[in-house]
Amino acid sequence: MIAQLTGLVGQIEADRCVIDVHGVGYLVHASTRTLSVLPTPPEVSRVLVETVVREDAFLLYGFADAAERDWFRLLTTVQGVGAKLALAILSALSPADVAATIAAADKAGLTRVSGVGARLAERILSELRDKAGKLPVGAGIVLPVAPASAGVEGDVLLALAGLGFRRAEAQPVVARILVRLKEAGAGQEGDLDVVIRESLRELAR
Repeated sequence: MIAQLTGLVGQIEADRCVIDVHGVGYLVHASTRTLSVLPTPPEVSRVLVETVVREDAFLLYGFADAAERDWFRLLTTVQGVGAKLALAILSALSPADVAATIAAADKAGLTRVSGVGARLAERILSELRDKAGKLPVGAGIVLPVAPASAGVEGDVLLALAGLGFRRAEAQPVVARILVRLKEAGAGQEGDLDVVIRESLRELAR
């Protein structure tokens, strides 16, 4: 299962975007709240992902933060609330707003969301009343990723980020390897595969 994507933000549409990870474009469905805080394409960003596998599709849903992802998971446990409707709710209401709406048993606040009728609103309030207070209500900010460096270094850092290495720990290692290869005069300082391999060797120590 895919749990997170780090890559270049591609096209952004009304309810989805493309995240380019090493040349592979992942179609990610998201709330308007998450889409609105993504950086301008083609900048690098990181989104949390919930993978939904159906008989006829393999779908990815992206979130600005853990709070929105956790609320998506909780909302979709309610009968009648599918992934699309959960995103519609999270587009209209922040995690904090959803929590407050449920805590206040504000049925009218839920029915203002397109697709949520009175009966479904009552079901959401009833089923989630005891669970809502246990979930985080984050600020809804995309997890930050520093701007990519230019050239080989930036490509290597992006590749390492995709493998789970933090930029803060990887960048000094990559910079040191690039200098070493350049000083060795081996003509490999621009070879992406060589730099990635050497970086992985050092990071694994």
